[in-house]
Amino acid sequence: MKNVMIIGAGAIGSAVAHKCAQFNHELGNICIASRTPSKCEKIIHDIKAKGNVQDTAKTLVAEQVNAKEVSQVEQLIQKHSISIVLNVGSSYCNLSILEACKKTGACYVDSGVHEVEGRLNEKPPWYANYEWHHKDSVSNSGITAILSCGFDPGATNVFCAYVKKHLIDTIDTIDILDVNAGSHGKFFASNFDPETNLREIMEDAVYWENDHFISLPCLSKHMEYELPVVGQHRLYIVNHEEVHSISQHIPLKRITFWMGFGDHYINCFRVLLNVGMLRHDPVTTTDGQTVIPIRVLKAVLPNPSSLGAGYTGKTCIGCLIRGVKQQVKKEVFIYNICDHEQSYQEIMSQAIAYTTAVPIITTAILLAREIWHVKHMVNMEELDPDPFMQLIPEIGLDWHIIEKELV
Repeated sequence: MKNVMIIGAGAIGSAVAHKCAQFNHELGNICIASRTPSKCEKIIHDIKAKGNVQDTAKTLVAEQVNAKEVSQVEQLIQKHSISIVLNVGSSYCNLSILEACKKTGACYVDSGVHEVEGRLNEKPPWYANYEWHHKDSVSNSGITAILSCGFDPGATNVFCAYVKKHLIDTIDTIDILDVNAGSHGKFFASNFDPETNLREIMEDAVYWENDHFISLPCLSKHMEYELPVVGQHRLYIVNHEEVHSISQHIPLKRITFWMGFGDHYINCFRVLLNVGMLRHDPVTTTDGQTVIPIRVLKAVLPNPSSLGAGYTGKTCIGCLIRGVKQQVKKEVFIYNICDHEQSYQEIMSQAIAYTTAVPIITTAILLAREIWHVKHMVNMEELDPDPFMQLIPEIGLDWHIIEKELV
């Protein structure tokens, strides 16, 4: 039997657990683990209340774990006979969870690159600083480790591989576009862990062009773009995982990642940045307490898990890819549209968490079916995209393609 452990009980962890329970006839018993087991227990209660358990004979259990402690993760894997670990907790824990998987033989799946507390503007490519150092040991252990399996990174990487396989022979440029055209009704909030979300915006914007990485100051370059369904938005180049892996695996001239922000969000962000509330280093308050400003901010912002109710609007995330097919210049936009209200009705999560969860569960099922069980470490674009593209609509996300020839 393929049993699954989900590490992390935040907004994304909750969404992953709901979708996992919907497909537990393939994924087996589910263990949800975090530092705070009461959060896991609430997720289990909500899953059952929504009727999202496909096979009621399978178990749903909550456990406490410090995911930075390899031995604790290892013990839980063994206790629950776990075959697949879905790491959707803190990115600071990636390597310890990966190590536990290597020791126990469980497959490893995460949603983003490893990070180290307090370190900003790491040298590109990011994966070469941490995960890729473990390629040989992963192969020697015989497990499969699939990196960054959310939507972006994740599904977007697969989209690029699909276009490369079927629609464009030689890729010139890839622009990954991410727009959340929804409204949560809060003055300022982050759709997932603010420490991770705000860090990726404040870091230097990095992109790949002509065989090397180029850095720009954060939010220093933007464009206007008309997207399907959600319309025209202003997008800014930001530093993102896809640039760091796809540039190393798919031959191309340039790859960039663009994220949409409204004027209000940018104004709030700049104030927080300029007054020092996004700092990751410790500071001492006037009464002698040592605090990390961004964690103080995280404590006072709305919890991302609370944003689902009342969230309206849609997201549009896709890959704008230009190149040549049989000597004809071509442009392909391959994308998904996700609705916040529909996401909440189904799994009590907003669309950002929903779009992250569905590709992770798609990956888990392909592992359980041994279609993607390659027994080494890979990024998503290195795998055959066809099984993923066929399965993901069944799990909950459609995809669409707009093609045109270029003069």
